[in-house]
Order: sequence, then structure tokens, then C-alpha cells
Amino acid sequence: MSQAEQIKELYEQCSIGRDHHESDYFSLIRELVRLRNEEGSEWQKFIDQAYALVMDEIITNTNQPKTPVKFGTSGWRGMLGKDLFLRSVSFVTAAILDLYMAVDSEPELTEFLGVSSLAEARKMGCVLGFDNRFAGEILAGAVTEVLVGAGFVVHYAGESTTGVLSAAVLELNAAFSINLTPSHNPLEYGGYKYNAADAGPAAAELTGRITSRAQEITAAGSSPLVVLDKPVLSPAERDDVRPFDALGTWKQLVRKNVSVHGVSYDDILGRFAEDREVVVVIDSVHGASRIHIEPLFEGAGKDRLLQLRDEADVTFNGIAPEPSSANMAGVIDLLASRDEPLKLGAIIDPDGDRIRFTDGTTEISMNQFGAMTYHFLHEGKGKKGMVAKTVATSNLANRLADVFGEETYEPRVGFKEFKPVIGKALVYFEESDGISIIGHTPEKDAYIGLLLALDMVLSRRQNLGDYLAEIEEEFGAYYPDRDGLLVSAQGEELAAALSQLEKYDVGSTVRVGDREQVINQVISIDGRKMIFEDGSWLMIRPSGTEPKVRFYVESRTSSGTADLVQAAHAMLGEIGLL
Repeated sequence: MSQAEQIKELYEQCSIGRDHHESDYFSLIRELVRLRNEEGSEWQKFIDQAYALVMDEIITNTNQPKTPVKFGTSGWRGMLGKDLFLRSVSFVTAAILDLYMAVDSEPELTEFLGVSSLAEARKMGCVLGFDNRFAGEILAGAVTEVLVGAGFVVHYAGESTTGVLSAAVLELNAAFSINLTPSHNPLEYGGYKYNAADAGPAAAELTGRITSRAQEITAAGSSPLVVLDKPVLSPAERDDVRPFDALGTWKQLVRKNVSVHGVSYDDILGRFAEDREVVVVIDSVHGASRIHIEPLFEGAGKDRLLQLRDEADVTFNGIAPEPSSANMAGVIDLLASRDEPLKLGAIIDPDGDRIRFTDGTTEISMNQFGAMTYHFLHEGKGKKGMVAKTVATSNLANRLADVFGEETYEPRVGFKEFKPVIGKALVYFEESDGISIIGHTPEKDAYIGLLLALDMVLSRRQNLGDYLAEIEEEFGAYYPDRDGLLVSAQGEELAAALSQLEKYDVGSTVRVGDREQVINQVISIDGRKMIFEDGSWLMIRPSGTEPKVRFYVESRTSSGTADLVQAAHAMLGEIGLL
């Protein structure tokens, strides 16, 4: 079959050429990326043509979003062109600004917004950025049009990461931030994150109102704050926004709070520059961190700072752009080729709020690294205080806190759940590879994790795997795992199916491998976490951002993890979700 014939067949399969509403552009793009990978760059022009169609849909779409706007644990996510387009993004921005329009008459909003009046919010302004996703800049232009039209200052960061934009809110004393990113979701997704003046993920009291107001505006098809007949410019083309050095504000925040967290940016970079026994490999998976890694290190150890997948590619070369074991292979291979005895590898997701590590031999997920950070700050730097981790995260940190005589704060999944202990806990982290520390942003940030990991290696003169082995030798080993399964049920139907798990209560038994395990404790703040008498556990909860059920397990033996995974599968099958 000729290339022209293949294209014609693909267009027909994906309903291309009828109208935007019916066209499945991203199935087409995925297949074209596969052909490009297998047959060569001659397919790139067709990928570009497909994205031109997506751009036209983003600009011209006047329909309702295919899926109703909903702000979950990390904002709003949906399909580019179908859910996120100029009109819908403008309406969601208007819904957010309605909160500030209401603050003068509803002073109770001040607690959640962090501003006491509309005038104050306008003057403080909004930090605006986006990750590497397709159309990020023009979608940011739609946001800018609404913000400027409503009298708000716009601090324009351009392409950046979630943690950096959070730092900018604090350093610029901005009223809020808007970050156009779906985090680690696949290439067809766009997203919209909103953080209030505390620079952390917005409280449920705000996201609930944003969701309902956005749905009202999109249903009505208009808002006094949105002018739909004006051409949208890139913020970079406007003279009424304030561009700024976003990464510079991040560095400023870390340096300013060194006495709080003990992580000395300049000292760490200085030691790395002089220490020829350490090599660092960073895989940005084509995401926004690719533009920050070199300036983040400020020229330190340039011959020992190696980057992978640092080219711009909105398709992510067809992979799922997340910190995962599968995606870590390139980092491991490159570390293996190096002679330095101390090796640090990391993979960062597209918006730079998640990070996972390896030393070339041992992979370190956030389940382990969060606990290691707590140990490092508490024992290595002499900082005292509690640890905060989401309920789906390994209990290794709980064990450390028990021995240290400190508290553990264990909320439901979602970084915004840490708000009550920001400034109190030394570390707050979640199993999905997000972390921050005291004195830093209340938002997860891959860069602070990277700085901490490098500090550990340089200070302890050992690889992360060896450090973890020491901790496990002293405090016991924990073996976590997680997975997610697509399900057809959603909303109330899914909630009803999951409610059947309530029969698994304290004292009941679950078949795990060849044993009957007795449930010793149940935590039901977010799904259902069943802790067994031997300290192992499994947890099942619905995803807040995708049509999935997620399950998390942890064994106290290396061989027991697979049995727990099978037990979770059996439970989901029993209630009809498999």
C-alpha cells in the first residue's frame, strides 16, 4: 500500500474530514507517530497536518466541552480540541475570576483565596504558564485576554513547570496562578491547574464553586468577562503582560529559606562542580523541565550532567509521559556506561511536579524517597518535626516517625490535602512521585526532589540504593506497588460498585496468595485501605482525573506484593469492575 493510500485509509478510520466534532485526530496522530518511529521522518509532515487540524478545532470550536468541566485533585483535564479549546478555557477562566468578583460581598472567601478584595487581587495579579503540550501558548493567550480584560496583572512565565510557577506566586506575592497542563496524562490531553495565593492546589471550597460556575457559563455560552469575537494573541506578543524569569524566582525561594529546610542550593551545586566522582542523568521525557535543567545547575559539572529526551516533542514519541519503570530504561543504560562510582538518575514528568530516581541498580520511587528525605532532614540535618504522606503511600515513613517520636499526618490522596500541616511537616509527599518540604512550596516539585537527592549522594558519599538499604536494615523493609484499571462505570454507578467493598471490615479475612489474611484496621478517608495483621495492606479507590479504579498494595516481603495485587484484582472482579 502506498503512503497516500495509507493516509486515506487512516483518515477514513478516524472520521477525518467530516467535522471536528466527529473527527478522532489523536487516534490518527498516535498511528502516525508509530509509523514515524518504524519507517522514518517522512511521516512527520502528516503529523504536522493532523496537529494543524487540532489547532483549527481549538480555535473554532463553539460546542460544549465533550465532558463537563470538573476540577479534581489537580485541576481540570480533558481532550485538546474536544474539551479544552479557546472558548472553554476562556469560560473556565471567567469562572475563576467570578470568585474574586465575589470576595467583596462574601468575605468568607478570603480564607481560601488569600486576598481580601477584588482590587487587591487585580493588583497582585496572576502567574501564568504552561507545559510543553500542543497549543499551550495560544490557550494561555485566551486566559490572558480574560485576565487583562478584567483588570488583572498578568505575570507571564511562558513554558514552565508546576513547582516553579508555585514558587513564583510566593516570590511575586501574586494572588493566584494558572498553569495549562494535564501533568503526566497522555498526548491527547490538555489541562488547567489553578492555585490560590498560598501557591498550593486550590481548596475544595474553591474548586467546587469553579466547577459549578464553569458548567453554568459553558451551558449559557457567554460571560460578561469573555469577548469571543476578538483574535487571540500569544501573551508574548502583548505589551500589557509582565514577563519574568520564572526559574529565577524558584532559585530565590530556595536560597531564602535555607535556614528552614537546610537545603543549600549554592553549596550543593558547588560541591557537585568539584566532585568528579558523581554523575547525574536527567530524562525530561520532552517535557517542560528540558528547558530548565541546564540553567538549574548553573554550569556546575557540565561534563557530568547528562540529559535525555530534551528535545521538544508534543507527541512524547508515542509513550505515556510519566515517571515509570519502563521509561527509566534509558537513564539506567546511560548510567551503566559511566565510570563515576556515585550515580544519580532521575525521570521527570511533563510539568515537572513528579520525579522518580535510580542509581542505575536500584529504582527509588517516591514511596521510598519521601521516607528517605524525612530521614535525611531529621537525622542528617537535625530538623525536628512530623512527616506528611497520603494514605496510599508506603508505611515506611510511618515507621520512621514512630521511632523518631514524631507524628505522621496521613490524609486522602491529593497534594491539597496537606494544607493543614504546611510549615509544620518536614516533608510532604504522595506515592505518585510528588514531594515538597518545609520552607518550600505547598505544591509538589520535581526540582526540590532532585536537589535533595543530589545532596544525599554528595553528603553521604553513597548511592541512593545503598542509603535505602541502610534505612531498611534498621527500620524494616516495605514493598509497595500500584496499578490502575480502566472501567466503564463512572460517577454514582462506580461509587455504588465500590461500596460493596465495605463488607471487608475489621476482623474479616481476605485470601492473599495461599494464606487467609485478617483485616486489622480499615482506613476509609479515600477509598478503602485494608491493613492486615502482618502490616501488609491493600487499598482501592476511584481515580479523581480518569475513568479508572486505582489500587495500591504494600507487603512486608518481596514475594508478597504480587499476591496482594492478585487479591486486589479478585476484589474488583467480585464487585463487577473487571
